[in-house]
Amino acid sequence: GRMWAYTVGFTVLPHVGGFLGWFLNRKEIPAWYEKLKKPSWCPSRKMFPVAWTVLYTGMGYASYLVWNDLGGCSSKAIVPLGLYGAQLALNWAWPPFFFGAHNLNMALIDILCLDGLAIGTLCSWYRINRVAALLLLPYLGWLAMATCLTIRVWKDNPEQK
Repeated sequence: GRMWAYTVGFTVLPHVGGFLGWFLNRKEIPAWYEKLKKPSWCPSRKMFPVAWTVLYTGMGYASYLVWNDLGGCSSKAIVPLGLYGAQLALNWAWPPFFFGAHNLNMALIDILCLDGLAIGTLCSWYRINRVAALLLLPYLGWLAMATCLTIRVWKDNPEQK
């Protein structure tokens, strides 16, 4: 019975910071974000909550698989789950930097570090649970797009820096 609770807990955890980031910064999206110069390939605003719901669910469940395969919070789990936790913290930090503080420089630094940690997470998980690693691939794809978008917004809106 308790494994069910762990599965749900790990799967829901990424959504907590994602929802909080959206909730705290939601007023800045129409007020500030819409006025920024963005590339033609920028996804519609309606795509972001759908994408993040799917991505956070996959990422969270994958973290459960790794945690379970390593026997919980053992010494073997420090690096793979530490990388995951660090990249999740940077993921959650991006909306306050970008939307909240309108700090494109910090948002760019954040997402570039996030990319490295997310790739490191996938690499460390691959040896432990290949399904978990594969569940991170859509996230890495979306992060690649989000990084390119962040770079373009940073470059094309110099008055915001």
